Amino acid sequence: MNLTYDLHIHSCLSPCGDDDMTPANIVGMAAVKGLDLIALTDHNSCKNCPAAMVWGEEYNVIVLPGMELCTAEEVHAVCLFPKLDYAMDFDAYVYKKLQRIENNPEIFGKQQILNAQEQITETEPYLLINSTDISFDSLWELVQEFHGVMFPAHIDKTANSLLSNLGFIPPDSKFSCAELHNLDNLHRLQKENPYLESCKILCNSDAHYLEDIKEPYHTIDTKSSNLQNIIDSLQKGIV
Repeated sequence: MNLTYDLHIHSCLSPCGDDDMTPANIVGMAAVKGLDLIALTDHNSCKNCPAAMVWGEEYNVIVLPGMELCTAEEVHAVCLFPKLDYAMDFDAYVYKKLQRIENNPEIFGKQQILNAQEQITETEPYLLINSTDISFDSLWELVQEFHGVMFPAHIDKTANSLLSNLGFIPPDSKFSCAELHNLDNLHRLQKENPYLESCKILCNSDAHYLEDIKEPYHTIDTKSSNLQNIIDSLQKGIV
């Protein structure tokens, strides 16, 4: 089956996310736009995923729990999981690897954690857009230990991407998907980086505002709407 998707969305937990990006609003907007599948991927945190998954059931939108992790090299990578428990275990692991720099909401923005009733239960004190001490080379195996899948984010952007920060794709890479911000860049990037020819190419919004959530233009093929089957599909690349 083919599912329309947007697998890279930030909530109001990300300091750069708009205050209107609450779990309910995000899932509701995805439903209005007609998306089948979304992933909530805040910077270095999964803590708003529990509420988002509750609203997914309410609005009949499939919600994958995840995060956009910032590696030690300041490369952004999207990490997705087939179960909330796996995501929250990964969240606890990553939190220990995050730089302990306090957030200044007036400069960077609020970092709000909400429950399923859309109530702010707490604010995250440490700045989530900092890097962790997790290397990109180790990330594939690490996410696999938590039963998830990862892919480098917005590789065609000039900041915080695999190609902008490292300058190349490590030859021993194992990721099976890659995200582009603009699919017009695909042919050039595949020519420059043949590794990408075997990858499933995703086009996500990286939305920080409700209006930026993707329209239902792109699809992924999966055996069913089961979260594990979706993760399995992403792990297979184009094969």
